[in-house]
Amino acid sequence: MPGSVTVALVGAPEVAKELGKKGTASDLTLFNAVHDAHAMTVVEPTQFPEKVAPLVEALAMADRCLLTILELSRAVAETIAIVDLTDIPTTVVLGPSIGDAEVGRLLKGSRLESAPRVPLDYPHLRQLLEEWTAPAVDGPVEVPIDHAFPVKGVGAVALGVVRRGVLRAHERLHLYPTGKDVEIRSIQVHDADRKEAACGERVGVALKGIDAEELARGQVLAPAGSLREGTTVPGGPLVRCRYYRGDAGPGAQLHLALGLQVVPVTLDRSDASGVAVTADRPVVFRPGAIALLLDLSVPAGPRVFGRFAVSG
Repeated sequence: MPGSVTVALVGAPEVAKELGKKGTASDLTLFNAVHDAHAMTVVEPTQFPEKVAPLVEALAMADRCLLTILELSRAVAETIAIVDLTDIPTTVVLGPSIGDAEVGRLLKGSRLESAPRVPLDYPHLRQLLEEWTAPAVDGPVEVPIDHAFPVKGVGAVALGVVRRGVLRAHERLHLYPTGKDVEIRSIQVHDADRKEAACGERVGVALKGIDAEELARGQVLAPAGSLREGTTVPGGPLVRCRYYRGDAGPGAQLHLALGLQVVPVTLDRSDASGVAVTADRPVVFRPGAIALLLDLSVPAGPRVFGRFAVSG
């Protein structure tokens, strides 16, 4: 089926490599496959559970999630707790030693309790992924950056997925939250030069007007004025993780996971009227986006405090 999709494969390392060819590798590792005009990128949070940020970033990059359970462990329990707080469509993949009833008890009471379950069968998973496509979202173009690097003779190159609208070569966009405007010099989609890229496609873009050292994960390419930015992020009431064992309250030092941004914040307020946090540097956001609050100081249990919807 023509189209593109980005899938977060979480819960079990070493599975993603069976679904595509290894590409960009850092704390996140990407695996790519193109078949009959259908392009697929599988994202693995390589440095989880040592760090929780790669897990939430992998989920933020993806249109779909494959929650793979090969064994019951603390890392799997934390993965489930975090995936449960997202809205990403999720399919549960069961390893050969995991029973359906066992997983049913583990997921009971979560949104994942009713998620589809499939066995760990690689041909079936490849077929399943080829049936998935990213949803088309109209509006001003929006490209969150997940990796960036310099290329000799080209300059700064950024990698990301078009999350809204259509990206076109030679247009000028704002790079949030840097305050800089840049030009899209050229676009590649899976190593093929393109004049434009549609919503859901993974792109590499050469940028004019900025150095590679100024680019960072979480920055967003979008038209000026189409997104909001600042150090204060307000939101609706907190939906607390039911497994969280910490005691975060006003004044707590936490981390905000918003899109591909994971930044230190101070919790200013959390009550029935909503949440407010102050970040240590400007962040970019769209009202209505879902944000997670992470507590890296908890001695046990998942490192996620809860979620809230960003307000204006």
